[in-house]
Amino acid sequence: MYEQFHGLSERPFSITPDPRYLYLSARHAEALAHLLYGVRENGGFTQLTGEVGTGKTMLVRCLLERLPERTDTAIVLDPPATRIEFLQTICRELRMRTPRWAENPSSLGAALNRKLLRTYAAGRRTILIVDEAQALGADLLEQVRRLTNLETARHKLLGIVLVGQPELHETLSRRDLRQLAQRITARCHLGPLSRAETGEYLRHRLKVAGSSREVFNSRARRRLHRISRGIPRIINVVADRALLGAFVRKEHEVGPQLVRLAAREIYGRQGAPAGALWSGAPG
Repeated sequence: MYEQFHGLSERPFSITPDPRYLYLSARHAEALAHLLYGVRENGGFTQLTGEVGTGKTMLVRCLLERLPERTDTAIVLDPPATRIEFLQTICRELRMRTPRWAENPSSLGAALNRKLLRTYAAGRRTILIVDEAQALGADLLEQVRRLTNLETARHKLLGIVLVGQPELHETLSRRDLRQLAQRITARCHLGPLSRAETGEYLRHRLKVAGSSREVFNSRARRRLHRISRGIPRIINVVADRALLGAFVRKEHEVGPQLVRLAAREIYGRQGAPAGALWSGAPG
């Protein structure tokens, strides 16, 4: 609706995780480097955590685009409740034809091991990505540990990336899960953007969408950072609404008042999402 008015080819602040819009802050760049190292080094086991909205899904999408050639991937987006369902999901993702007799975790695990050995012999590698991994119970985490045992004499057959909210780190710190935690070769945590990074983030996304000018003035950027606490998803939602408000008012520059009004429209009279630091004072 507002794209042409602001000189944009598309909406720059869609919450769809499009890798073209990935802004590599220092934390995001470090996390991506760890992920790439983990999946390239013969079956590394990597943990990626971050608060909701910090860009974990975007980073995983970018990782998938940068995987080495001859890589097979299994992605578990919503971990099931039981070990057999978990293994069945992995087998489906790898397009395996599991035998009818493979009706328990042990037989499914053996079938998966044979598949991975064939894949390795063909010069391919296999990566498992588990999203929302903070939801994994102790039984499923034990199954993940067993998957790390699938190996040849020199190489792991399966690279594993666990992606989740900070609770995942807390869970893996438990003493009864220390065998699994000891196998993690890289740990990455995504935090919020700083105030300076928030401004760079806004410019980056606007530039990708075709903008050649500064749309949010400095006070608007400060206000947006204060409202969002540097969480990219919240920045996107409020910035998108602010651009719409500027279009309605026929204003080519977004100032702090438009940001404040946009946040109030989205989050109610308080003007900020739950837990965010909000102040009615001028930004």
